[in-house]
Amino acid sequence: MAFLNDNYLKLKAGYLFPEIARRVNAFCEANPVGKARLIRCGIGDVTEPLPPAVIQAMHKALDEQASHNTFRGYGPEQGYSFLRQAIAQNDYRARGIAIADDEIFVSDGSKCDCGNILDILGHQNRTGIPDPVYPVYVDTNVMAGHTGAADDAGVYAELCYLPGNAENGFVPHPPASEKLDLAYLCFPNNPTGAVATHEQLKCWVDYALANDTLLLFDAAYEAYIQNPALPRSIYEIPGAQRCAIEFRSFSKNGGFTGVRCAFTVVPKELTARAADGNRVPLHGLWVRRTSTKFNGTSYIVQRGAEAIYSDEGRAQVKALVKHYMGNATLLREAATTIGLRVFGGENAPYIWARTPQDLGSWDFFDKMLHEANVVVTPGSGFGKAGEGYFRLSSFNSSENAIEVARRLKALV
Repeated sequence: MAFLNDNYLKLKAGYLFPEIARRVNAFCEANPVGKARLIRCGIGDVTEPLPPAVIQAMHKALDEQASHNTFRGYGPEQGYSFLRQAIAQNDYRARGIAIADDEIFVSDGSKCDCGNILDILGHQNRTGIPDPVYPVYVDTNVMAGHTGAADDAGVYAELCYLPGNAENGFVPHPPASEKLDLAYLCFPNNPTGAVATHEQLKCWVDYALANDTLLLFDAAYEAYIQNPALPRSIYEIPGAQRCAIEFRSFSKNGGFTGVRCAFTVVPKELTARAADGNRVPLHGLWVRRTSTKFNGTSYIVQRGAEAIYSDEGRAQVKALVKHYMGNATLLREAATTIGLRVFGGENAPYIWARTPQDLGSWDFFDKMLHEANVVVTPGSGFGKAGEGYFRLSSFNSSENAIEVARRLKALV
């Protein structure tokens, strides 16, 4: 008899986005007119075509596969040197951050890496999870057996929840009296759109160095930061290379949600403690894990990602970001105009707003779906502290963003 990984049985209900899809599908089956009017501002999927520079590079790479002289089979699991060098140079060294090419690990998504990193980390770690935050951090820890059971509110034993709220601007503080072994940070934040300042990140790095804490820093939305005074990388903070792993993605800046390419930075000086008390570098363990469980992101996709760093690619990505942030401004202004308390939308592509009239998050989701024919994301799906909020995604056409703003104003 095959036995289950019983940790999966501890997962509460369905993952947030499948549950949204279930409700939307039921609505569409029952409401043909509403289906025709439906606008999706829930899942943060991009809508605009890939940058032309990316398309050209991928066409060229595909043509190379037609010749014996340029055909590529298996590539290096950690990523081709041309892309690792481009990332390390442009995203880090050009900004004064000393990251080596081989500290970059190319993958098929930050979502995957945020979960896969647990392969090299022990189950006994005391883990801090922001609340509200991207649900993958919680669910992958549950799947890996790093938590206890959940209570009726969906709060898991053995996790330390770090509250984000209106009072702290949805930037959780390090715990005052508890020692964490791991802590997840996500800035710009999904779902709240909050961005941590240098001072706030320094508090976390100082805490991590003092308490031997490993920070898992998700910077998938860093390209959307408009304020040059805000940090784009945890490594802008002195000492972070001794306590942090950073995750980034080409999904939202380059439109790669359907193409799949991302990267993780694992500095060589970063260590963790083995059972015998010895310090072990995480870099070598991640090399081994990647080499064993991953065959690498495709050559064609990596050539496309490399093109993002060309002069043409930079300009085209900047235009994409400008488009989505223009939508964010429209949606933020609409929510503010009708008197909602609004966060985000200024340095991130998400608007996070308090529901009107004290409606519950799922109640407001249903109201928007049935009365406005707009799909939003209920805040409670991002954690207990997200109850009473909802998220609007700016990943849409300008026409749809204008129409959603109009419908929102008419609804409330």
